[in-house]
Amino acid sequence: MLEQTKIESSFQVLDEMAENIQQQMDLPYIESLAVGLEYLFTNEPTDDMHDLLKQKLQKGSEKLNIPGLEKEELRKVIQLCILKGMHNATQQQHLITPDTVAMFVAYLVQKLLGKQDKVRLFDPACGSANLLTAVVNQLNTEVEAYGSEVDTSLIQLALMSANLQEIEVEFFHQDSLRPFLLEPVDAVIGDLPVGYYPDDVQANNYELKADSGHSYSHHLFIEQGLNYVKEGGYLLYVIPNFLFDSDQAEKLNNFLHKHAHIVGILQLPLSMFKSESNAKSIFILQKKGIETKAPKQVLMAQLPSFKDVASVDNILININQWFKEEGY
Repeated sequence: MLEQTKIESSFQVLDEMAENIQQQMDLPYIESLAVGLEYLFTNEPTDDMHDLLKQKLQKGSEKLNIPGLEKEELRKVIQLCILKGMHNATQQQHLITPDTVAMFVAYLVQKLLGKQDKVRLFDPACGSANLLTAVVNQLNTEVEAYGSEVDTSLIQLALMSANLQEIEVEFFHQDSLRPFLLEPVDAVIGDLPVGYYPDDVQANNYELKADSGHSYSHHLFIEQGLNYVKEGGYLLYVIPNFLFDSDQAEKLNNFLHKHAHIVGILQLPLSMFKSESNAKSIFILQKKGIETKAPKQVLMAQLPSFKDVASVDNILININQWFKEEGY
């Protein structure tokens, strides 16, 4: 069976399971999906499930055949259901990082840390953990993964998705801008939540706090990442292109100059976004340390459409050459 056909047919089964739960338990689709994934993982119905629903879920589980799916196939099936559930989402934190972007972040992490036998990876804004699990699946090394998410529905989806993919992830269900019980990691990844952070008292603990009014959460997340990455470790954030055009951009620039080396900025294809104002880039930083030094030349590129295979191949040749010249 072709991979795409397998993924599509598996999606239809899981989607039907989620819809059955939604109808009979009167839950939103996203919560119903989390219940369905938990059933697939435990194979145990909850007490409030009707007998008819139990029968339907049992049939769905047999039809889906989780052991017959590769990790990446399963991740994509779950992602398709999450995308359906979030189709009308208006909140930024309820959007999902596209697969093509996740694959590119994984490629960059591999390039930056590929020589290590073991990598500690942290996504402080992991959402449903699509980006985190996609990167873990691509790395050719042992990974200790950590993720944090404040939204209850998303952390449940993240946990069940990781469990079903048999990926060991330690999750923190908390406000990600509060302190963690976490030893420093080799790399921090994340699709930055954009907007204002409402907790002014907590924001006061950050250098990047606003001089007045609410602070930008996307600025604070950059600082938080630097708090939990090792000296010489890397941060790969998906950022809005307007990051350095805001009223607090000078403060951010000064902070980064003090604490990090800017390694690269890769602009994602504009065709991926509804408008130029929504466009994003992959921003690569290295935390300063005793033995670190800034790259001879910052890696800068405008990535072509991921559908244009020849152009993507050309840009990868140039990026690989940059890594070689910089001594990675």
